[in-house]
Amino acid sequence: MTPTPTLTTHSRLSDETTGMLLGLIGVAIFSLTLPFTRLAVSGDADGAGGLSPMFVALGRALAAAALAGGWLYWKRAPLPPRSALPALAMVAIGCVIGFPWLTSVAMRSLPAAHGAVLVGVLPLATAMFAALLGGEKPSQGFWIMAILGSALVIGFALRQSGGSLHAADLAIFLAVLLAAMGYAAGGRLSQTLGGQQTICWALVLAAPPLLPVVGWLAWQDATQIAHASAAAWSGFAYVSIFSMFIGFFFWYRGMALGGVARVGQVQLVQPFLSVLGATLVLGETLEWPTLFFAIAVIATVGVGRKMQVKRG
Repeated sequence: MTPTPTLTTHSRLSDETTGMLLGLIGVAIFSLTLPFTRLAVSGDADGAGGLSPMFVALGRALAAAALAGGWLYWKRAPLPPRSALPALAMVAIGCVIGFPWLTSVAMRSLPAAHGAVLVGVLPLATAMFAALLGGEKPSQGFWIMAILGSALVIGFALRQSGGSLHAADLAIFLAVLLAAMGYAAGGRLSQTLGGQQTICWALVLAAPPLLPVVGWLAWQDATQIAHASAAAWSGFAYVSIFSMFIGFFFWYRGMALGGVARVGQVQLVQPFLSVLGATLVLGETLEWPTLFFAIAVIATVGVGRKMQVKRG
């Protein structure tokens, strides 16, 4: 009887570690979403040749849905059970439609680096939804570290914007709530359906209502689309292929293995990876306080990882 608990403990720890690593890969992919979204809607450095925010938001979801449909056909994946439909609907509303739409609108007026830091409250929101939807029970110490990390992120955002928030910040915060709902529902469902099938079926589920809307947007914005720059299309390609499709393969698998609340804390480093991405992709200025806050936030992730999270 003695070897059994030893093997179980090792497996559990291994799953958590693997989940954190997979989650980190997903976060690294997601971290470039806002810089490439801004590139897609703003176009060249002088702001010419951009695509409309609505077309970028919904068009990328439809493009990813086509990839998802191809993947499901290739894998001969069975239809999801009816019991999975509510969670898939939450993923579709939160991650496929809501977050892309609201962030695309916000990126018209916000610097990518500023929006990225606001997204830093996403881990706390994800943990809240994990407790509400997934039956997970983070410890008091876990909540303290999650709130501390979120406070650091918000403090950084306020410092960067001179102590006040932009009007578009509300769109970002609403986007965060919708994404957190989709992350928690999808992470929970991935434990039974699998991470790849979860995002693929959510994308396919969203495709029918998206198709006529994207078609109408393409007709309305035909001139703008025809004159879109190569930079705008490269941004659109990234958010379609990586942000909406490939990144979720790693992300949902990671949460299925390590737990939604715990792996969700990896997102605390996303704003600072996004700031670095904004510097490389858009040429936005990187300041030394960003590195200071990055180190502080990463430290909270490390401490938070050691805190107990009971999984239902």
